[in-house]
Amino acid sequence: MANWLHFGVFVFFMVVLRSAKSCLPSSIQASVPQDVVAGYIISRVNLDRCGDAGLVLTSSDPGFALRRDGSIVSHQFLRVPPQGRTFSVWVQDQNGHGSKMDVSLSQRARQVGSKEPSNGVLRRSKRRWSFLPFHITENAPPPFPKDIDQIGSDTSVNYTVYYKLEGPGVTEPPINVFSVAMVNGRTAMLKVNKPVDREQYPQFKFTAKVINTRTGEYTDLPLTITVDVDDVNDNAPTFSGPLEFQVLEQCSPGTVVGQVNATDRDDPNTPHAQINYSLLSGSDLFLINPTTGVITTKSGALDREVKDKHFVTVVIKDMNGAEKCLSNTATATILLKDINDNPPTFKEKTYNVKIEENKGDTLILRIPVDDKDLQNTPNWKALCKITKGNETGNFKIETDPKTNECLLYVTKPLDYEKNKSLRLEVVAENEAPLSGTTASWASIPVDVTVIDVDEGPEFRPPNLELWVEENKPNGTVIGTYTATDPETKSSAGMKYSKITDPASWIDVVANTGELKIANKVDRESSFVKNGTYIITVKAVDSSSKSGTGTVIIHVIDVNDNIPTAPEKLVLCEKSGELGSVVVNAEDRDQQPFSEPFTFELVDNQDKKWTLKSINGTAAVLQQTRELAKGLYNVHLLITDQQGIGEKQTVTVRICHCQNGACPAHQSSSALGVWGILAMLLAFALLLLLCIFCAIVCVKERNIFEIDGGDTSGIIMKSNLEAPGDEVTAPILVPSPDIGQMVKGPLIDGSHIGVTNISAVGGMPVTTQNGFQQISQGMSQSQNGYSTGAYGVGAHAVDGHFLTLKEASTLNTWNTNALFLDQKLRYFLTEEEGATRRHPPLVRV
Repeated sequence: MANWLHFGVFVFFMVVLRSAKSCLPSSIQASVPQDVVAGYIISRVNLDRCGDAGLVLTSSDPGFALRRDGSIVSHQFLRVPPQGRTFSVWVQDQNGHGSKMDVSLSQRARQVGSKEPSNGVLRRSKRRWSFLPFHITENAPPPFPKDIDQIGSDTSVNYTVYYKLEGPGVTEPPINVFSVAMVNGRTAMLKVNKPVDREQYPQFKFTAKVINTRTGEYTDLPLTITVDVDDVNDNAPTFSGPLEFQVLEQCSPGTVVGQVNATDRDDPNTPHAQINYSLLSGSDLFLINPTTGVITTKSGALDREVKDKHFVTVVIKDMNGAEKCLSNTATATILLKDINDNPPTFKEKTYNVKIEENKGDTLILRIPVDDKDLQNTPNWKALCKITKGNETGNFKIETDPKTNECLLYVTKPLDYEKNKSLRLEVVAENEAPLSGTTASWASIPVDVTVIDVDEGPEFRPPNLELWVEENKPNGTVIGTYTATDPETKSSAGMKYSKITDPASWIDVVANTGELKIANKVDRESSFVKNGTYIITVKAVDSSSKSGTGTVIIHVIDVNDNIPTAPEKLVLCEKSGELGSVVVNAEDRDQQPFSEPFTFELVDNQDKKWTLKSINGTAAVLQQTRELAKGLYNVHLLITDQQGIGEKQTVTVRICHCQNGACPAHQSSSALGVWGILAMLLAFALLLLLCIFCAIVCVKERNIFEIDGGDTSGIIMKSNLEAPGDEVTAPILVPSPDIGQMVKGPLIDGSHIGVTNISAVGGMPVTTQNGFQQISQGMSQSQNGYSTGAYGVGAHAVDGHFLTLKEASTLNTWNTNALFLDQKLRYFLTEEEGATRRHPPLVRV
């Protein structure tokens, strides 16, 4: 029984606690002055039980407000009637639970704001020169000035005083907002002279000083007076931040779209700044949280393909949406983002296409595709596939990136004789997987009809392989390669010929297609690649249509090559040891007709060499004793695996090597081509020098040339370097008879006679008809006069002198003479071999 009693008491208290939702007392009573100034604190209640998060405090009387610290204060100056004044205040938490309290004001018989006793004397247990913050209401209407409250100092009991204000709002900007006026010689009334905007000046702090009227001295310390500007709801809320949002189509209800942000310039600690959000339009698809402004989806049927953009009108109100609140509106844009909820579809139910046989790499069909999703996105781009009918790989399908069509190609030619028709199944998918839909990928059948074409002959197989031993005799039949008509399957009437046969080894019989050897088949030929030789054959039917086939001949190796070694080897001589050289052999045949080789010395009677194999293709040839430098012929016998080989001679050069090779032979004493050219160049330079000297000498002496008539050179023997069989007289070059060189009459057909002889430079000068002739060492010949060995003289024919003509003729003659003189002197002093080293002189 006791247990049930305890349980009943527990239930009773639980019910009481559940029903006691109010965190405020149901009512309070307060006594206030008749005239209540702004900021007057009527009472204070404890809000601790109401929590401290998201509280909304409101009052039914706009003249009073409930602050977050629990103070009930007046917003403005007001007068309490004798019967009193009542109003209510509410507290609402973030969960929407509210508490109400009734406030009853009764009039107290005191002067407005005065705290002095009835006798008018200021009395305090502490100094009276101290005040709570005063309050004024922003943007108060006229008339001005308006009384705020009385101020007074305890020193006014002992002195006649007045009060002076200094600081912001009085003597500093904004100037003259506040002033003070004496009331009774002891206290003064603080006044506001103009409206004040709380959003610009939420609080004023200035200094009040009390001054002795008689002496002008301060009677008390200065005191800071604080005036708080109480907010009124004079600012409507405004939107802040972007009003454009995005959400996926087909999203579930309750999906967050975005948040609308708004601000209010009014006091955030008052209901004036408590913003309420609501939707004026679009509420059928979207919801908005009235407190936070978060927009969520209401419906799960948002379809971008139906409507991709929604406009909703958002309303924001202060005072939490209470009556006489201020509001604002704006349009929010909600864009629906695409999902792949629409698979691609085909416009037709089936497609038919025709293609000729034997055609490849051909576009045969374009298949249009529709997709309602956003274009040029993975949700829209089609992926075309052939799911059936392409087991042989004759087709391929691609997507046109611009039109999104499926492109069907034939990649491998079709054969009418094998398949006259085919059915393909084409499926169109998207790059992105399907989402938000129960639909599946669409497919469509494509019927392909193959058109018959009159074709040329076909070789079966298209590539014929034959195995043939090399070196088979000409005329050997190695196989037959025939073609048939693909429609009649007959080979009748076919004519065969070669298209390619690089080495001309094979003949094709025109009527039968037999393949015969025409020339020696050599596996070691450069025409054989990897042991195979390829020819192509052509077949032409009676309608002149042709076909080609390939014959791959595998050439079988026979042992038709012997191992061979290099013909020449170099053995580098080494001091103090016997030299050796490696002999490498090679055989062009394959296994088993090649290595390993057997090496033997043949005819090695003097035992100069030894030979030792080091691997299957090489052996070391080594001296048995020290040999002199020079060339040695070594006879070797090298045989392959089958014992096939021949005697070979290898020339070994023994030398002292330089960089692994024998030095070049010493140059002989004979002149090379460059030596001869150098000598000719020196000869030419010497000739030019002699000509130059002769010209200079002639100009200095003013010598005129003899008209020699014919200006051709003189042929002389050149073996004058030393006496020989042909030399029987002093080495002098006889001057030819000028008379014999002059042909025809002399100048103008007249003869020149000697009229005067004088001397020039010690040389006799003969003058005739105005011409001068210099003579040197003149001697008389049979038919006239001649010079000495290489002198210059005048010649006469039948007692008459020759004419003097061009100066160049004399210069040429003198130059030749000087050169011949020097050359003969050189030959006389040269050694016996000089005549062999210089070529005969033929022309000067």
